[in-house]
Amino acid sequence: MAKLVFGMNQSLDGFVDHTEMQTGPALFRHWIEHVGGLTGSVYGRRMYDTMRYWDEDRPEWSAELREFATVWRRQPKWVVSRSLKSVGPNATLVVGDVGAVIRELKARLAGEIAVSGPELARSLTDLGLIDEYRLYFHPVVLGHGKPFFAGPRPPLRHVATDRVGEDVVRLTYVPA
Repeated sequence: MAKLVFGMNQSLDGFVDHTEMQTGPALFRHWIEHVGGLTGSVYGRRMYDTMRYWDEDRPEWSAELREFATVWRRQPKWVVSRSLKSVGPNATLVVGDVGAVIRELKARLAGEIAVSGPELARSLTDLGLIDEYRLYFHPVVLGHGKPFFAGPRPPLRHVATDRVGEDVVRLTYVPA
C-alpha cells in the first residue's frame, strides 16, 4: 500500500511561495533524490501549472536542473482539476470522485506518492487520506501568501526533525 505524503517548502510563518525562498545546493539535491524515489505525485491545478516548467529542457539549465527535470518527467503524475481539459506527458487528469481515485492508487501502488498543493492537501486531509506531513521551514518570514495548511490544522503527532541543506529544518508529522 502506498503512503500519501504532503510536503512543501514554507516560511517560518507558514506560507508557501517558491519565488520568495532560495533553494541551496544541498536542499536541491534532496529534492532531486526525493522526487526520483517517488512512486508518483498528485497535483492540484495551480501547482501542476507551476511544475510544468520542467516539461521542456532549457539551454541555460545546469546539470542539476536537467537531472531534476529528468526525474520529474519520469514519475507518473495525477492532476486534480475541474478546469483543465488535458495534461502533459506522463500525467493523468483526475475528475469526478477524487477520494475514490486516491484510495485506489494507495491500494494498488507501493512506495510514496507526493501531494503537491495546499488546497488539494486540504481536501485529501478532510478525507483522511494523507499519511504524513513534511514541513520544510526556511529562515524567512513572508507575512503573506498561500498558507501550507489551507484550512484548520489537522490533529498531528510529531515523529521527526531533520536538518536539510544549509538552513532548512524539516518537521515530519502523522495524523494523531
